[in-house]
Amino acid sequence: MNRISPPRSAQQVRSSAEIPDPIADELHRYDDHLRDVRGLAAGTRRNHCRIVAQLLRKKFAGGVVTIAKLSAADVRRFIARQLGDSPSHSAAAQVATALRSYLRYRTVCGDSVVRLSAAISSPVQWKLASLPRALKPDEVQRLLAALPYGRKPRRGYAIVRCALDMGLRAGEIANLSIDAIDWREGTVTLKGTKSRRQDILPLPMATGQALADYLQHERLANPSRALFLCRRESRDIPITTYAVENVIRRACRRAGLPDSGSHLLRHTLACRLVGNGSSLKEVADVLRHRSLETTRIYAKLDTPKLTEVPLPWPGSES
Repeated sequence: MNRISPPRSAQQVRSSAEIPDPIADELHRYDDHLRDVRGLAAGTRRNHCRIVAQLLRKKFAGGVVTIAKLSAADVRRFIARQLGDSPSHSAAAQVATALRSYLRYRTVCGDSVVRLSAAISSPVQWKLASLPRALKPDEVQRLLAALPYGRKPRRGYAIVRCALDMGLRAGEIANLSIDAIDWREGTVTLKGTKSRRQDILPLPMATGQALADYLQHERLANPSRALFLCRRESRDIPITTYAVENVIRRACRRAGLPDSGSHLLRHTLACRLVGNGSSLKEVADVLRHRSLETTRIYAKLDTPKLTEVPLPWPGSES
């Protein structure tokens, strides 16, 4: 005869819910490091933590995380399982980047991870092999002609102009505050950017007009100082990075363009600057790249200077 277990008391339920999870605690500390020290965006942090969580739960299975017990063979087997038989370059790069990031964090914690780092091979890709994808001038006109639309037409138009005219990332657009705009000086101050700096950018006239139109005619009175708001559960809250990307993607689809987010518009701005004769240093300053190496890809678009590179063909008049 089966015995019926007595109902658990509230205290027993509470105690079981408070069972410590060392791996969850480790991931929480790692995420804090990525946010506070590395300054990574929320989406990047989630992706890193997701990959690292799979490694830790496979190896330690809910127990204490002890990096000394993690071997190079464990890392290699994990990577092989993640990528399968036909890994793409992007998938391999994501896994390698996340694991290296976590091992750098463990180095800060005092662990020796040289043998583990050596087990992570970099996916092969020729540097600067491809051209940056950007909108052509006629496509830019199609995009702007497709706006404004929807329930928040002025907000959508202003968001697209921030990405297209100023090269702002989706997270930077989401974090804009009303106080960041100096209308008298014609500038925008960015705080908490990817580079963890405070940057002051000029506010283009077209962008300023779009923002002013949104603030005067569409943004409802709200105690929040966030520039862009969205409706959630019958209340207005600051817009999220994900929502900004969706606004741009929907605008691109409406114009019959590639389904892309803010980075497509950043590339478009950079290509326009190069085409107008701006130096790579000037492009790097506008896009706020931490290293000029990141901007080198746009050198391939400077056709007049590239024509000076080839050597004379043998036998031809030089």
